Amino acid sequence: MIHKHWQDTETIKQVECVHTNAKKYVVNTTLTPGKIYDVKNETEEFIFIVDNTNRVGAFRKDYFKEV
Repeated sequence: MIHKHWQDTETIKQVECVHTNAKKYVVNTTLTPGKIYDVKNETEEFIFIVDNTNRVGAFRKDYFKEV
């Protein structure tokens, strides 16, 4: 149950949101283009960040670029 402690873990890196043009999901309510987010965990396809709701969420990597 490591996901319950991601909010409190140290930040791996920071990323900047470049767009919120999702084909399948609504992400424009939780991400802001141009805003920098703290990455808490990462897989090959997704990153887990603290989003605009102050909770950890999983998003595809193509929404972001590394800072």
